[in-house]
Amino acid sequence: MAKEPKPKKAKKPSRIKQMWEMYTMTREADPKIGLILLAWFLGVGAVVALIGILLPGASLVLPIVTGVLAGLLAALIIFGRRGQRAALSQVEGRPGGAAAALSLLKRGWNLKPAIAFNKQQDLVHRLIGPPGIVLIGEGNPNRLKALMLAERRKHERVVEGIPMHEVVVGDGAGQVSIYKLTAHMQKMRREVKPAAITDIINRLKAIDATRSPLPIPKGPMPTSMKGARSSMRGR
Repeated sequence: MAKEPKPKKAKKPSRIKQMWEMYTMTREADPKIGLILLAWFLGVGAVVALIGILLPGASLVLPIVTGVLAGLLAALIIFGRRGQRAALSQVEGRPGGAAAALSLLKRGWNLKPAIAFNKQQDLVHRLIGPPGIVLIGEGNPNRLKALMLAERRKHERVVEGIPMHEVVVGDGAGQVSIYKLTAHMQKMRREVKPAAITDIINRLKAIDATRSPLPIPKGPMPTSMKGARSSMRGR
């Protein structure tokens, strides 16, 4: 009998394709992005090149090359920031949006989306990293209190003594905007070493195995969001 051909693995989009998709999406949210990037490229490049030319004994070629590279770097940095914001605007207010935003964090963090939820689609996600355990709630703040309290008690029974924090995503008082969520996590005090993070993850597998899977609507993260995540992670 002839062997059935193995299904081909889907090829990952190239970095150039990801960048183009990210640019297209960013342009929809920010039509002037092309002019903004050009202005940064020309402005920074011109300043750097001019400084190089004015230095005593400097040649003409090296300052120009340096200016071009500096302008390109500045444009890429601005593009990354605006692209990330445009990607987050697509998931803001949608179930699972906070989890999509947290997926932009670099290595060293472990994200478990939707560890708790209710019929109103209020969600609690769990992030394990240098600050310890962070419970992130998205939805109605009043309904989230009970969900987050129940999860906190569950986790404290399994990993007693580990720092635990709570964050509610939103624009209200005491809440963290989805646009500032990753920055907020990175600014939190580092209290847990990498080896301890692995131990915490292993110890929590017992309660994770008993959870019912939540059917978060598929597709909350557009391809451009994946491009933003790869860009931030340096992949």
